[in-house]
Amino acid sequence: MSNKQENGTDDVLFISQRLRMVDEQLVRRGIRDAAVLSAMRTVPRHLFVPEHYCSEAYYDGPLPIGEGQTISQPYVVGSMTEHLELKPGNKVLEIGTGCGYQAAVLSEITDKVFSIEMIPELLQRANKLFHELGYDKIKTKLDDGSGGWREEAPFDAIVITAAAPKIPEVLIEQLVEGGRMVLPLITGSFNRQDLVKIRKTKAGLQKEVLYEVRFVPMRGRVER
Repeated sequence: MSNKQENGTDDVLFISQRLRMVDEQLVRRGIRDAAVLSAMRTVPRHLFVPEHYCSEAYYDGPLPIGEGQTISQPYVVGSMTEHLELKPGNKVLEIGTGCGYQAAVLSEITDKVFSIEMIPELLQRANKLFHELGYDKIKTKLDDGSGGWREEAPFDAIVITAAAPKIPEVLIEQLVEGGRMVLPLITGSFNRQDLVKIRKTKAGLQKEVLYEVRFVPMRGRVER
């Protein structure tokens, strides 16, 4: 968990904005998981965006973070996290560290967070911030996330933070039985994206389409 209060990086104004963000953007839209709400109230989102976007950090929308990538809308981060059904001690893999915000939220719920990023500049900044905020248990790797993290598998949950053209089989293989995967999936024509929840069972995969989303495309060796 983080030590940002001790580091003096969280002032009253941003705390107020963050609490309002959770109440107005998450709770009002039906997010109920107490651990997720607590995590979103705790992680200082304004520190994960470029400084010139600080004043917009708690707005109801995504923001650019450089290198052609974005930090997702707060509701989407909360919703994806809730659908992972995490419990303390669960092992979770994130594909696409980005600015590190999603990993920090996950780390407030479980101390077994693994995150892969293929853009060196983003991973370097995220790792620096993790260290400054006390998220030292987050393990990261610079790599093509579409191959997962075989050395650390299996995982209880996997979250993908970029739009994939298909459900990555190699990542399904790295889920435990009963494990959950949440990802934006490119479906149909016109590059429509749906947020999809997958549950791995003995009988096969249970797939639930949640709602339409818009993410940057997944990069790397992902099959099309």
